[in-house]
Amino acid sequence: MSGINTMKIKEIEAFDAFMKHGTTKAAAETLGISQSMVSRLLIGLEDELGFALFKRARNQLSPTSEAFLYHASVLRLMASIRDTQKDADAIANNQLGSVVVAAQPIFCDTFLLDVIKRFKQNHPNVGVRVIDAGLQELLKMIDNNTCDVALGITLEADTYGATVSSLARCSARCIMHRTHPLAKQDVVALTSLQNQTFVELMADSPLRARVDYIMQTVDIKRHIAAEMRHMRGVCALVDRGLGVAVIDPIAELLLQGTAVVSKPMEPTIEWEIALLKSKHKPLSNVAESFCEEIYAEIDSLHQMGILTSLK
Repeated sequence: MSGINTMKIKEIEAFDAFMKHGTTKAAAETLGISQSMVSRLLIGLEDELGFALFKRARNQLSPTSEAFLYHASVLRLMASIRDTQKDADAIANNQLGSVVVAAQPIFCDTFLLDVIKRFKQNHPNVGVRVIDAGLQELLKMIDNNTCDVALGITLEADTYGATVSSLARCSARCIMHRTHPLAKQDVVALTSLQNQTFVELMADSPLRARVDYIMQTVDIKRHIAAEMRHMRGVCALVDRGLGVAVIDPIAELLLQGTAVVSKPMEPTIEWEIALLKSKHKPLSNVAESFCEEIYAEIDSLHQMGILTSLK
């Protein structure tokens, strides 16, 4: 006896239509085929199954008890086929699947929130998972194919198995409470940071490492009041008057409604925001659509003056 996977879908559709409507005529009208075609399809299905689905008398078909048992299975199959078609349509329209994004915490706390909002408006049935990760961790995630795309910076990064596309240039900012003496300056010179009290990122942060290097190079001594894992915490402590900080310009998005002011630095510290993708795994269509939303948000940050174009 042949298995259900060898049966022709048309035969199963004809059987389903007959069981729902009770006659070959009604089944034919439902399917848009001839009555004789329905009869042939039902005979073919019985041959495939190896047992009788109908009793035949005076050109009338009466379902057997086996037909009713089998129809319960057919109903499940037809529902599965409909779901499969819906999935195919959703995939074709970028409305099925998921996107896993790894990003440094400052991006997760700021512009990625707007990216996710717009993406979900256009792709309501696509799941989004955002993992905040340090630079080295997100590079490893790309290499291990545990995320689709990643957002990081280009400070001292071994790119592992990633393709790196630079999106914009960042210039570090110095922030302080509005009552701090440095708040009166238009530009904060490095020399004016001598003996200042700082709030810093943790020592394993690429930005912190760059700040440490520059301060040591020009022999600037500073007192570190506190260290935080995330830029959000750094900004919050500066808002409470604990000291000054050198921040990613993206963190200016966190300053609205605070008593913190942001100043350019001279000389500045520069790096690039980069989008990272796997060299070995192509992006899905929905992941590509998510990247398009990232590009649009980066353009908005250009217009706001937070980021600058690549030279």
